[in-house]
Amino acid sequence: MPEVKMPEQRMSIQGLSTEQVLAAKEKYGLNRLEERREIPLWAAIKRLAKEPMLVLLLVASLVYCISGDVGNSIFLAAAILMVAAISLYQDNRSRNALEKLRSNTQPNGKVIRNGQVEKIKIGDVVIGDKLMVEKGGLVAADGSIVQANDFTVDESILTGKSLAVFKDQHQEDHFVYQGTTVASGLPIATVTAIGNGTRLKSMESIAEEVTPLELQINSFVRRMVLGLVLL
Repeated sequence: MPEVKMPEQRMSIQGLSTEQVLAAKEKYGLNRLEERREIPLWAAIKRLAKEPMLVLLLVASLVYCISGDVGNSIFLAAAILMVAAISLYQDNRSRNALEKLRSNTQPNGKVIRNGQVEKIKIGDVVIGDKLMVEKGGLVAADGSIVQANDFTVDESILTGKSLAVFKDQHQEDHFVYQGTTVASGLPIATVTAIGNGTRLKSMESIAEEVTPLELQINSFVRRMVLGLVLL
């Protein structure tokens, strides 16, 4: 691993040894977000099935069929299927491109191991590592501050507050969190949580609420469907 020079006063922090890193990887895994995903095609089909306008068009096709206009019914159903197929194809292409982008753009981070500063992929950070983050850098994992110099951190991604927060090892809240940004200073923190165990990941699991616009669209479609059924 490439080494970076560090001030003498920080040499007292030895970090994990190579053997300890291997043991931590074996026990806790790597710093990667593992999501429980549905089969992509099935998830995309479910999203399409929930589209109000698609439902409305399907109902219209059914009304055509019931009223005896089989030709228009088949034409409308075929058009819906063609649009749905194109949508599924584009969704699959976008998903594949995003996965490749994620794998190719994983940033680097700095940790202290064997008494030396090493630059590694943030996915290789393990629990127990001594993590260093310079000004402007992203915190790669949750951790407890062991040393900090004029350290402030932007936690807006978690709290929504735009002002940077001052932190050090002597405060009650002496933790840093994955996804936050160092505004100033140079903190050193012992990694306490990685991957799916981080605070950022726990916030991502909060269910999304339906927007007022979506509620209005759904209400409109229900009224339209009811009107079509009455007709």
